[in-house]
Amino acid sequence: MAEDAPIRAIKSLTALAEAEAACTRCPLYQSATQVVPGEGPKDAALMLVGEQPGNDEDLAGRPFVGPAGRVLDRALADAGLDRTKIFVTNAVKHFKFEPRGKRRLHKKPNTYEIQRCRWWNEFERGIVKPRLVLALGATAARSVFDRVVTVTAVRGKIIELAEGGHATATIHPSYLLRIEDEADKRAQYKDFVADLKLCAKFVMERD
Repeated sequence: MAEDAPIRAIKSLTALAEAEAACTRCPLYQSATQVVPGEGPKDAALMLVGEQPGNDEDLAGRPFVGPAGRVLDRALADAGLDRTKIFVTNAVKHFKFEPRGKRRLHKKPNTYEIQRCRWWNEFERGIVKPRLVLALGATAARSVFDRVVTVTAVRGKIIELAEGGHATATIHPSYLLRIEDEADKRAQYKDFVADLKLCAKFVMERD
C-alpha cells in the first residue's frame, strides 16, 4: 500500500520502535498503556519471541519484566545465555486484557491481531538478522512460522524458514508459573532450560 512506503524504509531499531508507537494496524493500541517494542542488540544471534506484553510490561514499556520474565532470566542464566546479548520481543506488541475490577487479566491475541502485528516482527528479523528465532508458546510459533503449529511438533528441532534463518519453539515461561505440582514444575523447567541450551549450541556453532 502507498501509505506503507515510508514505514518500509525503516532501517534501525530506534526508527522501528517509533513507528510501532504510532501503530493502529489493529484495535489493541486503543486500550493499552503503550506499545512494547522488542529490545536487544542489533546484531543479536538469537531472538526470543513471546506472546504479548503482560500488565507489568505494558506499564514499563519493556518486554519480559514481570513474573514470566524473571523465570526466563533464571532459565537463560542456567542455560549459559546472556540476556543482554539476545533480542527479546513479542508476537503482539500491545497488551490485550479483560478488565476485572481493578485488575487487568491477560487475554490471548486472536489470529487477526497476530497477523497484523507480524508485520513488525518481519521488520525486527530484517534488521537484526538473527541466526535463530525461538518462539515461546503457540501464539509466538504462529507468528514465527506464519502458520498454525503446535509447540510439541517443532520443539527440539531447528527448522529453516522460507524467508531465511532458522527457528524452533518451546513453552512460554508463564506456563511454568501455572504448574502447581512441584515435581512436574521442576521437570518442565529442566526441559525448558534444555531447549535454551539447544539454541545456545546452535548459534555458537555458527559464530
